[in-house]
Amino acid sequence: MNNNIDSETIRFDCNRGCAITRDSETGATECSYRVGCCKLADVNWLNGVRQEQYKDLFEVRFKNTRKGIYLNASNQGIRTGDLVVVEAASGQDLGIVTLEGPVVGRQMKVKGISLDDGQIKRIYRRAKPSDIEKWQEAVARENDTMIQARRIAAELGLDMKIGDVEFQGDGTKAIFYYIADGRVDFRQLIKVYAEEFRIRIEMKQIGARQEAGLIGGIGICGRELCCARFITNFQSISTSAARIQDLSLNQQKLQGQCGKLKCCLNYEVANYADAMSRIPKVSEPLEFEDGPAYLMKTDILQEIMYFSYEKGSLANLYPLTAEEVREVIMMNRNGEKPESLKVEVAPQGPQFISAVGDDSITRFDKPKKSSGRGRGRRRPGKDARPRQGEANNREDAPKSASAEKAASRTGSETRNGQEGSAGRDRRDRRRNPRKPKSETNQ
Repeated sequence: MNNNIDSETIRFDCNRGCAITRDSETGATECSYRVGCCKLADVNWLNGVRQEQYKDLFEVRFKNTRKGIYLNASNQGIRTGDLVVVEAASGQDLGIVTLEGPVVGRQMKVKGISLDDGQIKRIYRRAKPSDIEKWQEAVARENDTMIQARRIAAELGLDMKIGDVEFQGDGTKAIFYYIADGRVDFRQLIKVYAEEFRIRIEMKQIGARQEAGLIGGIGICGRELCCARFITNFQSISTSAARIQDLSLNQQKLQGQCGKLKCCLNYEVANYADAMSRIPKVSEPLEFEDGPAYLMKTDILQEIMYFSYEKGSLANLYPLTAEEVREVIMMNRNGEKPESLKVEVAPQGPQFISAVGDDSITRFDKPKKSSGRGRGRRRPGKDARPRQGEANNREDAPKSASAEKAASRTGSETRNGQEGSAGRDRRDRRRNPRKPKSETNQ
């Protein structure tokens, strides 16, 4: 990087994954690709592998989640991170090369793109400084254009919201991303936009999840939103995913910041569905000799089912594994009844382990210092703890049981007498404070 470029002049465009710098002396604009800048970052796990059929195919990214596969028709030496001018539906666009090599073929299979169907557009050339300047001028217009577009849509009374605006690389076309619950009539809106901005207009509808990914934020888990971090293809989510995981059907807990069901509900559905396939369905209570047992709770991942002899009561629960429940069901079908649940295992509830209750909550508090009052004072009638010297003397010269009782009784009487005289002296001083202490002792 040029030494004349100050770090404060660097501007990061995470929507496109690049860093833009401007030389203070020449005024030239430089743009560099930033790997891992946002959720559209790619990892070429086939780096170094060469295949002739994919040598001229590249993946080019644009703003937000827009990507495309392009063919290098200029025979230039293009590599990952280069800014290239590519073919567009009308005019030219500018993007950043993110993938090259055989991994592009895997992306083509995922997106259903073939070399024979004519869907692949061309790469014209590497971007020149003049192309980058024109591109940055168009990018600088996006925020003001979005604000004006929202104002115009509100004046026309349309029930929609402009979420983002993306200008084409040559500045002749703009894509307006909007959010709407119902159908919107754009005939009057497009005319006003064309007269106001003097560009070609393309309207593209996005959902609430895409909007949350554009805005970003922090989820209740304390981490960045999944839609803003790595999710690009949004799958349908239903409440059945919550039912399979035995989650409470609480709308406030299940919906994300976009107002839709959380995308993370689909993360563990496969594990729960696999565990549910090994758990038998219990539609009737299990019959035992001491009465029927009702299913109260099921631990899906541990495959343990809890039964109770009292219907609707969680007081005394007896756990059985899924295999044991399956055996009891077969016995009931054959007319047999096991003895009892109480004989096999003791009643217990579901085991919920929390790290909060492992230690005392006061384990981080500083220990309280003793005030020192009454230290070494022996209360009458009670055996005080012996000091270290006394303990050693007792160990060196052990006494008989009768001698120990006599010594403790004598010591107790002596202490009682001393404390009694001391108490009388204190009471006399309180009554006659001018009386000297020596007279009191006498």
